[in-house]
Amino acid sequence: MRFIFVILLLLTLPAAAHAEKLKVVASFSILGDMVHEVAGDVIDLKTLVGPNGDAHVYEPTPADAKAIAHADLVIVNGLGFEGWLERLIASSGYKGPVVVASKGIAPLAFKSEGLTQDPHAWQSLANGKIYIANIRDALVKTDGTRAGMYRIKAARYLQQLTMLEAWVKAEIAQVPPPQRKVITSHDAFQYFARDYGVTFIAPLGISTESEASAADIAKLLDQIRAQYIRALFMENISDARLIRQLETDGDAYVGGTLYSDALSPPDGPAASYTAMFHHNVTQLLEGMGHNNGQQ
Repeated sequence: MRFIFVILLLLTLPAAAHAEKLKVVASFSILGDMVHEVAGDVIDLKTLVGPNGDAHVYEPTPADAKAIAHADLVIVNGLGFEGWLERLIASSGYKGPVVVASKGIAPLAFKSEGLTQDPHAWQSLANGKIYIANIRDALVKTDGTRAGMYRIKAARYLQQLTMLEAWVKAEIAQVPPPQRKVITSHDAFQYFARDYGVTFIAPLGISTESEASAADIAKLLDQIRAQYIRALFMENISDARLIRQLETDGDAYVGGTLYSDALSPPDGPAASYTAMFHHNVTQLLEGMGHNNGQQ
């Protein structure tokens, strides 16, 4: 009788308890964190470009090709962000689904480094919620045995993003509009600027591969002085020397580090997508406070 009871118990266990972990590859750290928020530890997640990694100039490794070859699902940002990824997928022999997390987002125009649209759509929390919906739907379609869990975790996370979005707007609203001007080392914050009313000026283009010319720097210094912009920010993926030069020549204030294209390591201040927004907004508020000479 005990043997029969054990057999019946095993037969009634949820199918998910017997299923192998879904193998998922995400292209970069911010996307990897989003996938983890929806799936948790029930999947085997590989993130190609890790914390503080620059996806603009990333060089894939043989281990990356192997991870993709054995994946059940590959999730990418799209919008031209991972220029190297299409070749990597082709060389790996992977034939499974490739999900573009930014699908459904209206991209902002940008003309630099051969790109016509800005790929940094995650810098808007409204867009971030579209990412989460696309990730949820991809996981449900690929791994139906855990569909209910994915939907529940995604719904909870979407609520968090909605509350975070309200907090961001309320915090930025405390700064008078004329003071909402900052300089960053590369142009990754157009979506943030549109949604939250902050003007970002970047001497570099959309890619960290580009370099500002002497004429660009001179023009920017004139703008700093004319508009009394004192808030300069470095980025975790960019060379700090340009911002340091502007600090010296423009008598400006360096407000710390913003996280644009990559998260921080786990022990850093931006180890998750939500932590990144909390950190960046806090840094921006402090920095923009130094623009109080603006008329």
